[in-house]
Formats: sequence, structure tokens, C-alpha cells
Amino acid sequence: MRSVLLVEDDVFDTMTAQKSFARFSVPHTLRTAFNGEEALDILLGRNGEEPLRPLPEVILLDLNMPRMNGFDFLEVLRATPELADIPVFITTTSGLDIDRAAAARLGVSGYILKPLDFASGDDMADSLSLLEKLLK
Repeated sequence: MRSVLLVEDDVFDTMTAQKSFARFSVPHTLRTAFNGEEALDILLGRNGEEPLRPLPEVILLDLNMPRMNGFDFLEVLRATPELADIPVFITTTSGLDIDRAAAARLGVSGYILKPLDFASGDDMADSLSLLEKLLK
């Protein structure tokens, strides 16, 4: 089954993403992780987790999380050969240019301001690009 990994520590934002997936009938299972460490456990099969296989087609990644933030997670992801090519979309409340630049250096596919809602928002182009990628 095709999947998307949402790495997000906010329950409300997770519910918003789930509702958006349902509203647009996105044909993927949405798997969630609370922080970067938990996401790596899911991807690599560590700490009692079964590895998510097939690998997710897209990762939706918050930047500000406990234990391991989005930037630290991205650095590990890009340094792990089997995970390095997974497309990552940042989903964050931060519109700071410095955060956008740091994310771009780490090879993200898009940068979407929360709440994650495919039908509205300042980052409509990234939202539509994500939706298109998920529906392929």
C-alpha cells in the first residue's frame, strides 16, 4: 500500500492533514510520527518498530518538534542512502526566509505553511504540487 509519513507533534495539525487527505481522497495510507527520532524508527525499523515498507512516497515534515527537530531529521535522512531520495515537504508555521533557505539546502520538494490544507493558504503552489505527487 502506498503511504505518506507525517512527522508532526501537534495533534490538531495531524487531524487537519488527515481531513485534507480524506477530503481529496488521497490514495495513500497516512502514517504519523511525533518527532524525527520516531520517524527514523519507523523508516529504519528501530526500537521495536516494523520498518515502513514500501518506503513512503512523500514525507510531510514539521520543523519545530521535541527530541529531534525537522532540520536534524532531514540531515540524517539525506545521509542515509536508502532514504535519501524520499521527497520531503516541510509543513510549518515558520515563514522565515532563513528556515526556507536551510530547508532548500537539504533538498526539500516544497515548503507549506500550516495548517496543511490543499484548498487554501499562501503556499498554494507547493500544496498543489504535493497533491499532484500524491495522486500519481
